[in-house]
Amino acid sequence: MIRDPETFEALLDSVRRFVRDRLVPAENQVAQTDEIPESIVQEMREMGLFGLTIPEAYGGLELTMEEESRLLFELCKTSPAFRSVIGTTVGIGSQGILMDGTDEQKAYYLPKLATGELSASFALTEPDAGSDAASLRTTAIRGTDSEGDHYIVNGTKRYITNAPHSKIFTLMARTNPADKGAGGVSAFIVDAKTPGISLGKNDQKMGQKGRAHL
Repeated sequence: MIRDPETFEALLDSVRRFVRDRLVPAENQVAQTDEIPESIVQEMREMGLFGLTIPEAYGGLELTMEEESRLLFELCKTSPAFRSVIGTTVGIGSQGILMDGTDEQKAYYLPKLATGELSASFALTEPDAGSDAASLRTTAIRGTDSEGDHYIVNGTKRYITNAPHSKIFTLMARTNPADKGAGGVSAFIVDAKTPGISLGKNDQKMGQKGRAHL
């Protein structure tokens, strides 16, 4: 473990109290409104829950896999919607940047993701591409001007968890149309305020209230 057992147990105790005193009493409200109160999300930020897996060098808690699993066992003793709030940032939203991002991208994004200032979503699934992720049709074509340092993206994504609340997207798009498999797909960090992005209505789900999907 990264931390001594006493320090980690103190963290687990704080999560247990948070679940018992704040999250369980809010379950009915979340189910009725299909929204998680912003005050609860802010408490999650202050506890460092958005940065569970981000290295300490970038302001995260840098938990090991064992530590993360034990903490999530406690957090999931309530509605799964609460885990979902941090899930896309803790997992695929930040880990792609951590593993494959440039030094500049890591320095800019990871501290903001760790504090919850930014939240992330993973934009892979499409209306006709989910289980077979390599069949996605969204394209990213490099610009043809003298700079050539931008891409024009066209496509539709579907069932993207936390999309209405996310500030950035890890977007998967096909950069090599000739390669119909996974080899033709690249990942991009896309700001949610990028011109041309539009959001549809939240999916009406059977269960999973409070977990926003578009």
